[in-house]
Amino acid sequence: MKISNIFLIKDLARLSGYSIHTIKYYLKIGLIKENSRSPETRYRYFDETTLETLKTIRRLRKEGKSIRQIKDELL
Repeated sequence: MKISNIFLIKDLARLSGYSIHTIKYYLKIGLIKENSRSPETRYRYFDETTLETLKTIRRLRKEGKSIRQIKDELL
């Protein structure tokens, strides 16, 4: 069994190069999803899959694809 890393939004921002604002926007529009949320702190938790998705989004944006096109491709 593989144990994956757990990230907070600030970790995703640091590792992906996206701003926290952009990551929250991608969450709002459904491009990425949180894995879980702490009931006490309301912190969102993410894993390596989310980081890979953010890398894919960056690549597709560089190819000139719109957010709508990327959303269609990812879902």
